[in-house]
Amino acid sequence: MRVVVRTFSELCITVGALIVLFVAYVLFWTGVKADSAMDHQIDSLQSQWSKGAVAVQQPQPAPTATGTGDDKAAADPPAPYKDGKPFAVMYIPRLGFTWNKPVLQGTGVDILKKGLGHYAGTAQLGQKGNFAVAGHRRTYGDPFKDFPELRPGDAVVLTDGTTWFTYRIDTKPYKTVPGDVAVIDPVPRKSGYKEPGRYLTLTTCEPEWGHSHRLIVWAHLDATQPAEAGKPEALRR
Repeated sequence: MRVVVRTFSELCITVGALIVLFVAYVLFWTGVKADSAMDHQIDSLQSQWSKGAVAVQQPQPAPTATGTGDDKAAADPPAPYKDGKPFAVMYIPRLGFTWNKPVLQGTGVDILKKGLGHYAGTAQLGQKGNFAVAGHRRTYGDPFKDFPELRPGDAVVLTDGTTWFTYRIDTKPYKTVPGDVAVIDPVPRKSGYKEPGRYLTLTTCEPEWGHSHRLIVWAHLDATQPAEAGKPEALRR
């Protein structure tokens, strides 16, 4: 009997140790690997941009007094982003002035380990429609850990190496279910928008350590400026 009890106790200790190691892996090591991967994606983009190359060439609206511009005729439609490849960097001052994440094409499991993911089929950056982006709430660098802190008026700034795009959030985080795909429609449901425009949707998991629901915020394109003009006002301390 003593042997059975001792064996059972040792088994429980072993299982407990394995659980602790797994939790440490999820909380720490995936974050280390993800941070390294995201830094690599950003370095790769900045290297391309420094050589005069961009991830995708696309016609941009000319900046106006309000910054959003008007549609301009283009000889060719925007080239599609390459699946799994980075094409932009996102900054959200509300989440910290050192917060910056690469945006890659697609929302597959491997892609979201390297940064934020652009939903295939939604608008391209700065174009008319809904530019929709997903990111992990927890694990793999916790990019959207503080997502619930986002508020109307907050800036979400992106650059593709040629242009700075400043979006302004219009809603508090909205909770919905994973199957509610209308949140990334060209005119997203529940966003309050009534007509086509240049919109941004950010999505992440809810609750913080689960995935039964999603948190959503919507924003509109507020201003654009050439990259050579320097950082936009929203990124200046």
